[in-house]
Amino acid sequence: MNASPAIHDNSAWDRVRPSLSVLIPFLRDDPQALITLLDREALALSGTVELVLLDDGTNDAALTALLIALIEASALPIRLISLSINEGRSIGRNRLATAARGSSLLFLDSDMRPDHDRFLQTWGDLASKGQTAVAFGGFSLLQAPDDARFAVHRSMAAKSDCIAHDQRALQPEKHVFTSNLLVRRDVFEAETFDPGFTGWGWEDVEWAMRVSRRFKVEHIDNPATHMGLDTVETLAAKYEQSAPNFARVVARHPDFVAAYPSYRVARRLQAVPGLKAIRPLFKQAARLPILPVALRAFSLRLYRVALYAEAI
Repeated sequence: MNASPAIHDNSAWDRVRPSLSVLIPFLRDDPQALITLLDREALALSGTVELVLLDDGTNDAALTALLIALIEASALPIRLISLSINEGRSIGRNRLATAARGSSLLFLDSDMRPDHDRFLQTWGDLASKGQTAVAFGGFSLLQAPDDARFAVHRSMAAKSDCIAHDQRALQPEKHVFTSNLLVRRDVFEAETFDPGFTGWGWEDVEWAMRVSRRFKVEHIDNPATHMGLDTVETLAAKYEQSAPNFARVVARHPDFVAAYPSYRVARRLQAVPGLKAIRPLFKQAARLPILPVALRAFSLRLYRVALYAEAI
């Protein structure tokens, strides 16, 4: 249980009543670059957009001091909430929504970077009309690092995450991530994130499944770059965390999941003798820089689906 969080508001916070709240959780990341980029739109926004940041248990006094100095110098109204104990992705985002004052909420991860200089204005214009229940703006890799150690993740993200808005709209609940997601307040109050999800993965898609049964989920072309590419080792660890979450989604939404290739392949893999013994070989192949990147990415996808096959 967290003690009372430390809250710091800049001087612009009390002077505005925003229509859009941008909610940015972080843990051991530095959101200064994102804040600086967003603040460039402050003059055009005229107080209609606020930022609410949640430090979910980093406990880095030096980073907090740097953030407070940047927040004080920013023209956008900004609140920083600092927790001493990590609450997790779902609970943290629910906390951010409670602290927000806008009639619409934009969930934006701290490792995202807007791909154009009207990013917040586009979201603000949409929020001001009040007609959009849920909208996802999309991913890109335009500004992402091209280091060789991230080549596998870049390949996988380009294929599965960086999808045009009209293609995302064909399965609207599947292609929803809290990294660049607009939600009207009444929609979020009706359907919050499930705190039963722990670790990494699937809590945003499961939320979108629930929401899509009651509200329209839209997809627009307002992308931001996902800067947080991972190594094979880090991705594999995240997939290991995500397997119980995937099983939770399958149990709750079998109708949606039945259409997902990852589920169909997982069911087929359940019939493979000795899958548990074979599974580590997929991860090992993904680690080998001598192999083509496409083959390494395919091997890592197989590793993920094999984990899911054992979980469901």
